[in-house]
Amino acid sequence: MIDALGEPQTVLVLGGTSEIALATIKQMPRQRLRRVLLAGRPSPALDIAVSQLQALNIAGVESIEFDAKNTDSHGAIIDAAFDVSDIDVVILAFGVLGDQLSAEADPSQAVEIATVNYTGAVSAGLHVARRLKNQGHGTLVVLSSVAGDRARRSNFVYGSTKAGLDAFAQGLDAALAGTGAHVLIVRPGMVRTKMTTHLPEAPMTTDPEDVAKVIVTALRKGKSTVYAPGPLRFVMAGLKVLPKQVFRKLPS
Repeated sequence: MIDALGEPQTVLVLGGTSEIALATIKQMPRQRLRRVLLAGRPSPALDIAVSQLQALNIAGVESIEFDAKNTDSHGAIIDAAFDVSDIDVVILAFGVLGDQLSAEADPSQAVEIATVNYTGAVSAGLHVARRLKNQGHGTLVVLSSVAGDRARRSNFVYGSTKAGLDAFAQGLDAALAGTGAHVLIVRPGMVRTKMTTHLPEAPMTTDPEDVAKVIVTALRKGKSTVYAPGPLRFVMAGLKVLPKQVFRKLPS
């Protein structure tokens, strides 16, 4: 349950090795956190993530097994997490970038990206929403992307999955209206993570810690949608109304 100061005490991360999600937890008041669950496929990276949070004296940190593609398992895993105690914040942070040209040459790779980023997120998001609605409070944080605002030649497979996820999250937030639970949609620009190290930096590229600060502030204010960094909202608003002929001439 959110404490008297409005800070979360329990957090579930779906995609437990996400650098943005881990940075977000570190931005929360550590003395307030009582239970943190990092859900992901068993790996050394997941073990390291647990150890990093434990080293910061965050109480009750543990990992649970979760596979975004195994949608048949999502209900039982999420129910088990919520059955122990209410969960204040769930961060839906899993996703893959993929390679655009490889996905075009081999549609099975495009299907893989779509399965993880969209299908898996729809499944997990609906199961989480059901439990948040039942407990009468809590926030589902969905890591979307500005790549979903308008499809670009260089990443339209990835961008399309984020566009779908974003629309789904908006509808889910509407469905939760009046229940005490809601959805926070986060639309980062390019973020310096292991997933993007091989890519040239785009304008307004940020670090996971910068996105984390935006998320924590948005949670405290009860916002439904934020861009990270904030000025990207205006940049993307302009890009969305550019004529197609002009938009296609922009650097991809």
